[in-house]
Amino acid sequence: MPSALILLADGTEEMEFTITYDTLVRAGIACCSAYVQESSGSEKPLYATGSRGIRIVSDTVFDEQTANTSYDVLVIPGGAKGAEIISTNTAVQALVREFLEQDKIVGMICAGSLTALSSKLPRQPLTSHPSVKAQLENDFDYSEQPVVVSKNLVTRYVVCTLPRVKHQLSTLCIVWQSRPRYFPATSSEITRLAGTAFPFALTLVELLCGADKRAEVRAPMVFPADTPF
Repeated sequence: MPSALILLADGTEEMEFTITYDTLVRAGIACCSAYVQESSGSEKPLYATGSRGIRIVSDTVFDEQTANTSYDVLVIPGGAKGAEIISTNTAVQALVREFLEQDKIVGMICAGSLTALSSKLPRQPLTSHPSVKAQLENDFDYSEQPVVVSKNLVTRYVVCTLPRVKHQLSTLCIVWQSRPRYFPATSSEITRLAGTAFPFALTLVELLCGADKRAEVRAPMVFPADTPF
């Protein structure tokens, strides 16, 4: 059975964490959530407080025992404060590099892309949530394309078009092995914001379990017929 280590911290975006966790579980992937503490040595709290104030109980604390590559995928959600805590954790940075060195999947969604910078990944095409673009564009070949695939790094930038208005939405970032590629934007009349966690999680399912499993998991979610994922 594939397994996933999903990080969270105080300030993590709740939808990006819970939708990803839930979707992977639906695919039969064994998930473990690990709370990344803002300061080392402090006692484990009863819960993490998300970006909207929702309290989430983690399965464990991120420490030397949980910081290992026995999992098949490492997931780093966004949320401004949570992404800051996770991306500045040196053990997380080391784990990201270890996963990539072993050709394992690393998923980064929204501001979680900051971990690519703090982990000192080599310069390559990359995208992110617009709020952290300025922090990334000098060290990466920053792209406004909705999907960028570069070696082991895949970043997805979802664009949603409403009548006369274009909204740049949340980002998902998935790491796998491929050559640099660019994909055209998709358009929809549905504004999804943090709901882009759905295509993010479904893509992880496909990478781990195949396209048939992705379709099996997606079907009972009953998205509108024109949903482009």
